[in-house]
Amino acid sequence: MTERGISRRDFAKSAVAIGGASALAACVDRFGSTDAPAGTDPATLPARQHAWDTGLPTDEAGNPRLEHHHVLLLLNYEHDGAPTGRDRQQVTDALHSLERAYAWQADGLQFTLGYSPAYFERFDRDPAGVALPKPTALAPFEDPEPDTPDAILHLASDHEQVVLAAEEALKGNRESVNDHEMAASFDGVFSEQDRRTGFVGAGLPAENQAVDGIPDSEPVPEDAPLFMGFKSGFKENQASENSVTVASGPFSGGTTQHLSFIRLQLQQWYEQDSREQRVSKMFCPAHADEEKVEGVGENLGTDSGAGECAEDVVDRSRREGVAGHAQKTARARDESESPIILRRDFDSTDGGQAGLHFLSLQRSIDDFVATKSMMNGTDVADESAVGQRVNNGILQYMRVERRGNYLLPPRDLRALPPADPA
Repeated sequence: MTERGISRRDFAKSAVAIGGASALAACVDRFGSTDAPAGTDPATLPARQHAWDTGLPTDEAGNPRLEHHHVLLLLNYEHDGAPTGRDRQQVTDALHSLERAYAWQADGLQFTLGYSPAYFERFDRDPAGVALPKPTALAPFEDPEPDTPDAILHLASDHEQVVLAAEEALKGNRESVNDHEMAASFDGVFSEQDRRTGFVGAGLPAENQAVDGIPDSEPVPEDAPLFMGFKSGFKENQASENSVTVASGPFSGGTTQHLSFIRLQLQQWYEQDSREQRVSKMFCPAHADEEKVEGVGENLGTDSGAGECAEDVVDRSRREGVAGHAQKTARARDESESPIILRRDFDSTDGGQAGLHFLSLQRSIDDFVATKSMMNGTDVADESAVGQRVNNGILQYMRVERRGNYLLPPRDLRALPPADPA
């Protein structure tokens, strides 16, 4: 739908990116309020706050489809020392209000609240039973800025009005959401350090590609869910929510979260690389040779098939001159040959530049580090048999600018947890 010279989706993306009461008012004025499904008693919700899958729609193949609109709020606790019981109760009441207002599903609202190593420093100890290292560069070609807020809130919904209203309510700027009164807000407990936004889903990247990092020819396919033009998040190539959940200790039922912000530079990707080259670099050379990928890759079903190319990656890449991104990553598996991270990343146009918020969940940050090592492909980026450098997946089109590590406690500990709940 296009009105007043701008599409609904473009308007919605801009409103979410701008944020604030005026953006929410503009959305409501233009499109009306969203009658999102009402929530429920928080006690009936899963113990794991990262348990989203049952509330997500699926595509025709059965892959979970992430919400369209996302807001990330990087927050600082406003007081020195250990949090007070009063502040914990205020945060609990605010989050419970959102859960009563909105159904825990994509057309309602889903969210997580996590805590950084900087937060746990106030207790002079690490979180019990969970290794939570400070973020650092994970490749010799990286120089990211570390994110060091106390906490991070991730809001997600298919409706732009919902994420904006929830954000405004938590900031104390709205007394009710979805016809439900807010019992409390974050006001006086958390202050905002940074705000980031994004989107994912068929059509959204194409409608928002007029930014730095993407050619003026607007090459992103109309049905692509991400800027690089291919489907991601295949079910069989993702860890399950259960497998990324902390299994023991006082934070059992939680998980760890890694968040990178990556700038995309896709001029060569679209203007110089052929489609065959893009398929080779994103998936693997065999997929390109055999024309396995149709369009954005919906035909692949629930498995990209890159695991079939993962054996002997070093020898294959030296023969073929290319090591595919998915081909390399498929090597990061556990003892049961299952993936070890669950990705929930989404595109961004923050700052007028094409970007990607790479968000992953895993039982241990070490699992992300191991997966990232496979993505880097330093073992394949060597001289090929004919004396040429191997095209190492999609790394040349991406620049990691920020990294952050977080603990997402189970739901009953998500409000300013102590380092040792026991």
